[in-house]
Amino acid sequence: MESMKTLWTSTLAYGKKTTLFLADNLKDLSSHLGEYGRNVIWVFDTNTSNMFKQMPPNNYVLESGEANKNMTYLLRIIQAASEDGMARDSRFIGFGGGVVCDMTSLASSLYMRGTALTLVPTTLLCMGDACLGGKTAVDFGGQKNLIGSFYPADEVLLCMDTLRTLPDKEFLSGMGEVIKHAVLSQDNELYKLLITKKREILARDTEVLASMVAESLKVKSWYLDQDPLESKGIRQMLNLGHTFGHALESLNHFGTLSHGQCVAWGTCRAFEAGTEMGVADKQYATGAIKLFKSYGYDIDYRIGRGDWMEYSGHLMMDKKKVGGQVQFVIPTGQGTCRLMPLDTALVQRLVIAHY
Repeated sequence: MESMKTLWTSTLAYGKKTTLFLADNLKDLSSHLGEYGRNVIWVFDTNTSNMFKQMPPNNYVLESGEANKNMTYLLRIIQAASEDGMARDSRFIGFGGGVVCDMTSLASSLYMRGTALTLVPTTLLCMGDACLGGKTAVDFGGQKNLIGSFYPADEVLLCMDTLRTLPDKEFLSGMGEVIKHAVLSQDNELYKLLITKKREILARDTEVLASMVAESLKVKSWYLDQDPLESKGIRQMLNLGHTFGHALESLNHFGTLSHGQCVAWGTCRAFEAGTEMGVADKQYATGAIKLFKSYGYDIDYRIGRGDWMEYSGHLMMDKKKVGGQVQFVIPTGQGTCRLMPLDTALVQRLVIAHY
C-alpha cells in the first residue's frame, strides 16, 4: 500500500466500502498486486494480458470486446476459479476495461456467494465511470447489461500509464462518460478542466488525466452516496444519455460505435429534448453540445427511418421504465436533471434522419 496514494473511500451498496488508490506507475501497481500471493484469480482480456511479460498463476483471459460480455464467458470465469481451487476467502482481480471489470465483478458476487474483489481499470471509460458504484452485468438477448447485480469492489487501483497505448477510439469512448459527469457535477470544476486543458487531455498528459479521472469519479461518488441502490431517483441521473445511447448501441449490435460515443450522442439528444420542451436552460444546453463536438463526437448522426422499429424496440427494453413508460434523464442545467417520459413523436424527431 505504501507505493499507492489513497484517493478516498466510498460507502456504496449494502454499506460496502470501496477504496480508490492511485499508482504513480506500472511498477508500483504491480508491487501492490503482488502482495496478494496465489489465493487470487486474475481476469484479463487479450489486450491487457499482453501487458505482462509473465502471466500470474490462476488466470482467465477473455477475448476482448463487448460481444464476449455474456453468460457463456461469465460461467467460464467461474469454472476457472473452481478448477484453480478458489475458496470464499479468495480474491477476484479484474484487470482490464469495462467488459472485464463488469464480468469479474459479477463472477465475484456469485462465486460461493461472494469473494473479495479488486478492479484495475485500464481504459478511460472504466476509470472515469464503470469501476465505481458496484453495478455488475452481462448482456443477454441482444440487450445491454440485462443480467447483473450490485457488488462494489473492495478496492479500485488506478494507474494513468495504462492509458498511454489506448487506441484513440477507446480513449474518446471514455471521454463521453467524463463529459457527461461534467454536466452532472454539482460544481463546474470538471467542466472548466475539460475546456481549459483539452489539449493536454487529448495529448494524454499523465498529471492532467489523473486530475480529470479523480474529478469524474468524485461526481459519480456524490450521486452514489445519495442513492447507493438507485432507489431514490437520484442515482438514475448518472444514466444521462444512456437511454438514447444504449438503444443506438444495441441497434449497432455493439459494433463500430463505442459506448462512450453513444452516450455522448444520447446526452445531446436529451439536451435537445429538454430545450424543445422548455425545461432546459437553452444557453447551457448549447454550450454542452458544443463541448461534446469539440472532442470530436458525431453529434449530428441520425438513424435511418427504416431503423426506427428496431431502435424503439431497444428503447422499450430500458431498465428505467415506470408503469410501462421509459423514463429519460433530461438535463436542465449544471448538475440538475429531471427523470421523465417523452412523447414518441418527439423521440422520432430527435433520432431519425430527415424526419
